[in-house]
Amino acid sequence: MSDLLERLRDCGWRMTAQRRVVAEVLDGDHVHLTADEVHARAASRLPEISRATVYNTLGEMVVLGEVIEVSTDRRAKRYDPNAHRPHQHLVCAQCGSIRDVHPAGNPLTDLPDAERFGFTISDVEVTYRGICPACAAA
Repeated sequence: MSDLLERLRDCGWRMTAQRRVVAEVLDGDHVHLTADEVHARAASRLPEISRATVYNTLGEMVVLGEVIEVSTDRRAKRYDPNAHRPHQHLVCAQCGSIRDVHPAGNPLTDLPDAERFGFTISDVEVTYRGICPACAAA
């Protein structure tokens, strides 16, 4: 059983065939699929799954905190199953591919006190941008 499936079961989430296939499609490292990509992959395994079911299932997983919505630019939201592993994202500025990265240091504490303006910092989103090897070679 995949890590995401285990986490969803531990939450007490009822595992229907449709929910299971969406979770299976999302499971893995460096997975950042759009809802349409999830639907296409899920439909290849379970042809009767509807787009609405995929969108609803993704929304439920986000609410449960088991999947993160990632918006790195003006493109469609992507869904990241690595919700419990602190990480940042590296995005190709040309093709939009996304990789999880784990830079040294703690971005929650790296912001100097003078730059906090009295805020209590609870979360940080850092996105690194560049050109992936495939786009650089093209």
